[in-house]
Amino acid sequence: MESRPSAAVKGTTRDGQACFRRNRCAWQCAAMQDHPLRAALNAELHARPHLRITAPAALSHVVLVAEEGGAEADRDAFAAFCRAHGAADPPPGARHHIVPIAGRVVRWERHGEFQSFTVLTDAEPDAGQESDEGQPPDRAWSATHPEAEAFLETVRGQRLSALHLRILPGAATVPPPGAFAGEVVGGALGHGDAMAFTDFRVADDGFVRMVLYANRLTPGRLGRMAQRLMEIEHYRMAALLGLPMAREATPRLAALERSLDATVAATAAPAPDDAKLLDQLTKLAAEAEALAASSRFRFSATDAYGALVAARIEELNEDRLESVQRMGVFLDRRFTPALRTCAAVSRRKRALTEGIARAGGMLRTRVEVGLEGQNRDLLAAMDKRAAAQLRLSQAVEGLSTFAIAYYAVSLMKIAVDGLPALGLPDAPKWASVIAVPAIAAAIWFGVRKLRRSLAGSDAA
Repeated sequence: MESRPSAAVKGTTRDGQACFRRNRCAWQCAAMQDHPLRAALNAELHARPHLRITAPAALSHVVLVAEEGGAEADRDAFAAFCRAHGAADPPPGARHHIVPIAGRVVRWERHGEFQSFTVLTDAEPDAGQESDEGQPPDRAWSATHPEAEAFLETVRGQRLSALHLRILPGAATVPPPGAFAGEVVGGALGHGDAMAFTDFRVADDGFVRMVLYANRLTPGRLGRMAQRLMEIEHYRMAALLGLPMAREATPRLAALERSLDATVAATAAPAPDDAKLLDQLTKLAAEAEALAASSRFRFSATDAYGALVAARIEELNEDRLESVQRMGVFLDRRFTPALRTCAAVSRRKRALTEGIARAGGMLRTRVEVGLEGQNRDLLAAMDKRAAAQLRLSQAVEGLSTFAIAYYAVSLMKIAVDGLPALGLPDAPKWASVIAVPAIAAAIWFGVRKLRRSLAGSDAA
């Protein structure tokens, strides 16, 4: 018969499992700690959300060049605007904030180089119709209200980009009549789920105008599509900031390249002045580095912004409409060459710096080889002088022995002549005759032994 655990045993088992779970949770809470940046890094994925838009609507987007280190001041200015209209302030340190103000949705963003303001409002379906002058009135395009416009006039920074985006329901293969003054470009976006038109020209009110037909787009997709169009306008202008610097640097770059060619050619002369050429290369290197440093950040930013524009164009999934040229084709024909110009100037600067470094390295090598030859000749001359001094010392070694022997014998003779004064017998006369060769021989052998000892020390 199968035995079953009693109720007491079951209770003990359940209590043990519960205790184990509590201990395990306590251990996990005690041992596992979040990285201090985890929350901020995870929040970055959800930052700057796109707006949800329902057609018809009007959207105005303004981008201002921001001052470096002024993010908190920009946030404070927008916070004061929010308080003046009874809206919630952006939290401390925030770089984006969305609030409803005066029946509109207002979004503020602070980027590294720029700050942007986006205003979204509902629009009447007939707001894009022509005025008496044949153009849609400016107020029909703008989503801002007078107080918001007055606030934008007081914001620090120069306006880099400004866009009015009209969002209309339905579909169209041509833009609204009289909406644009220049050549119109556009296409079917999202493989036909929307249509967009623009002329990329700045109107009299300082804004570029676009029209977006929502067609089959949901509010979420419509918000993302509008965001891509705003970013295309923003990033293409930011990318083109490097073009004037590229054009300005080109003549100076050509002059430095000619100077480098002349300096390199001078190094092949029969008797070049290496020190003078090295000074010229040093000056060229300093000028080239200053030229590169003045535009290094701008060209890097141009490359990054250009890549963003290309990505946003690809995300549009643009198809051709029979009536207009596609936006991607228009930008590829007129915007891409500007990016390539900046990239070419950046490559020329790098090539110039590398060329100066190679020429300087070769010239320094030749100077070092010349110095090594001079040092070799100097050491050889010192060896010759040392050998001559050795031979001279050997030549006068005998004379030195005789001179020392002479003084030694004289001292000995004085000492021997003084012996009778001490009551000692007078030394025989032949003692001096024997002492002279003996003293001379002793001095000779002593000097030679000393010389051998010194030679052995030098060899060691």
